[in-house]
Amino acid sequence: MHSRSSRQTVGRLVKLVLPLGGYMNLAVLFGALGNLAAIFIPVFGAYALLGAGGLREGAPLISFVWAIAICAAARGVLRYAEQYFNHFIAFRLLALIRDRVFGALRRLAPAKLEGRDKGNLISLITTDVELIEVFYAHTISPTLIAVLVSAFMCVFLGLIHPAFAAVALLAYVCVGALIPLTAAKKFGAGGREIRDESGNLNSFVLDSLRGVGESIQYGNADERLARIREMTAALADKQGAARRKEGQTVALTGAAVVAFSAIMVAVGVLLFRRNAVDFAGVLISTVAMMSSFGAVIALSNLPGNLSHTFAAANRIFDLMEEVPAVEEVRSERRVSFDGMSCEHVTFSYGAETRADAPTNILSDFSLTVPPKRVIGITGSSGSGKSTLLRLLMRFWDVDAGRILLSGEDVREVDTARLRETQGYMTQDTQLFSGSLLENIRIALPEATLSEVEEACVKASIHEFISGLPEGYDTMLGELGDRLSEGEKQRIGLARVFLHDAPLILLDEPTSNLDSLNEAVILRSLLAYGDEKAIVLVSHRASTMRAADVVCTVK
Repeated sequence: MHSRSSRQTVGRLVKLVLPLGGYMNLAVLFGALGNLAAIFIPVFGAYALLGAGGLREGAPLISFVWAIAICAAARGVLRYAEQYFNHFIAFRLLALIRDRVFGALRRLAPAKLEGRDKGNLISLITTDVELIEVFYAHTISPTLIAVLVSAFMCVFLGLIHPAFAAVALLAYVCVGALIPLTAAKKFGAGGREIRDESGNLNSFVLDSLRGVGESIQYGNADERLARIREMTAALADKQGAARRKEGQTVALTGAAVVAFSAIMVAVGVLLFRRNAVDFAGVLISTVAMMSSFGAVIALSNLPGNLSHTFAAANRIFDLMEEVPAVEEVRSERRVSFDGMSCEHVTFSYGAETRADAPTNILSDFSLTVPPKRVIGITGSSGSGKSTLLRLLMRFWDVDAGRILLSGEDVREVDTARLRETQGYMTQDTQLFSGSLLENIRIALPEATLSEVEEACVKASIHEFISGLPEGYDTMLGELGDRLSEGEKQRIGLARVFLHDAPLILLDEPTSNLDSLNEAVILRSLLAYGDEKAIVLVSHRASTMRAADVVCTVK
């Protein structure tokens, strides 16, 4: 987490809006004119009353009635225009920020994302991004509008008497600047704490939903529910404290408005007694002053929202600035597959990747994967079998030793080419919204239906899919939840077969299959092993019998 001042955060947010400066200028112009239209409705009303009472000579009453009507209509149109341009800017920038966030995720993937709690990440890319809309739609232009409107009103009141302008300037500075800045200091880091705790709660709830079956089976559902309630209560306490501070700010703002309105009346009376202004001047200045606080009151309400907005922005900036564990290599040089090997590899997960302290997962480990051979990897749970596959794919770089592709260090091989030479199946197959055909084609988007079917035959899933009413066009909405783990696993295998890479990395490919289906899959793998190099990770002795060579990770 990077430490940034509010000024630095504002600077980065403002920098993003500069290309849309023309739209921002229009929003400010329409907003300022709209506020002035609202202010002058009661001001023209006061002029009309003075004229009707014979206390002031000037334009006829009907002129002021028309002026009031025009201001009222203009207020609605100008307010709409202001909000239209503000939100146009906001949503354009939110789209840009989302694009940069997903670009950062793409750059960080897959290594850094494996260590992230998914609920917190989901909170960041959804609610945190949405919160930034407050800054662009409800902060920048309202601030500029308040400055313009306040300046205009000081000039207007100064034309009646300089003392009125001085009172107005003091009032606007107090309500629009001093109170918000004081409130912002009071909020402090509370916004960041609330955003972080909200993300942690989302993460815990997501994990609980995923494991609800296990929780019920092993009787710890009540314990997790109690933990959710505890985290919710803690978050509610922090949010309640923030709301109380916001309430105090609102109350202080209201008191300041009343106080300065009273001061304006007092100054007007004093000037009237000294014959410095007439009664019309006192009335007009008082009405103008009391009706002109709208723009600056909007600023006094910002600190509570901005504390959350800046916290959200900083979480997003932290993600954008996060250094990837592995920098992608871009090279025009092509490397054909002629085996892969590990030479005296030592590796540990850093503390920034996992919650626990760094511990060696692999120590001085060596392995050779020749072409067209099946290499079995076995070992106890936590010994580093799955980690080894990820290192072969260069999810992380090794701490010591080397991993070679066709004799070349993978740290110097073009990353896209490295991925092309490998087909990787994880323990848990991820299914996406869409049809079965689209889900399998992820491995090769340009694949024909016959190629997909051939891959599914090898994975022993073609018969199941063909028996569905819609076949390969079956949508994986509700069906995704109804598929057995074994069926999902075979879809994952079909992807690997479709990808048709010279090196196949399989992480527990038969863990969710019964003995009969395991035998079917192993036969396919053995047949495939005549064409490809396969690294097969499994704890099953029956699966290891398919390997030409078995290596134990300790």
